[in-house]
Amino acid sequence: MVKDKILKELKGKQNSALAKHLSGFFKTDKGEYGEGDLFWGLTVPMQRIIAKKYSAEAVLSDISALLKNKVHEVRLTALLILVDKYSKADTIAKEKIAKFYFANTKYINNWDLVDLTAPSIAGDFWFNNSKKFMLDFAKSGELWKERISVVATYYFIKRGEFTEILKLAKHFLTHKHDLMHKAAGWMLREVGKKDLFVLRDFLDKYHKIMPRTMLRYSIEKMSDAERKKYMKK
Repeated sequence: MVKDKILKELKGKQNSALAKHLSGFFKTDKGEYGEGDLFWGLTVPMQRIIAKKYSAEAVLSDISALLKNKVHEVRLTALLILVDKYSKADTIAKEKIAKFYFANTKYINNWDLVDLTAPSIAGDFWFNNSKKFMLDFAKSGELWKERISVVATYYFIKRGEFTEILKLAKHFLTHKHDLMHKAAGWMLREVGKKDLFVLRDFLDKYHKIMPRTMLRYSIEKMSDAERKKYMKK
């Protein structure tokens, strides 16, 4: 089966030193957001090559099995295959893949797994269909679903649509997790690249109550003078 070939190829590229580094980088210790996640020590470019190699051959049952694997890189490779298949699918197939993605979010359980997939699948699907489930994800109280809702708006932002991220950024102003502050700030920064006036308007209203991390991320590309102005609370 193709899933066995993918596993064999991934396992053959293990790097123990990189695996140790990644385990720390993705916060896998007890009580941290990535608690218990296992790493083999593969780079993302390596995984992209393997994903491309097997994308046409893999079916959703293969991807489902790989997503249930405890090794981080196995899950990410499965998701990269899903992204590739989605990009080449027709409207009917895209809906099937998107529904599969949404049904398996419990395995999309670290920030890179979200960030490398949410715009391409969730963002595309929500932009071209109903946005209702984006709001459901935002209100779910589940960290990775919440992050998916925010990062998915990157697809919207690239097309000049800012309504959703402005609503979500406001919604998450009081969120307790730094990963949500980073995600919202990142997306706001992307808004600023497209339309600085929109970003300034949001900051003028909320910079005094924004979490510092969200604020720092959002103003990163601004001039020194503007950054200093907004950092003064």
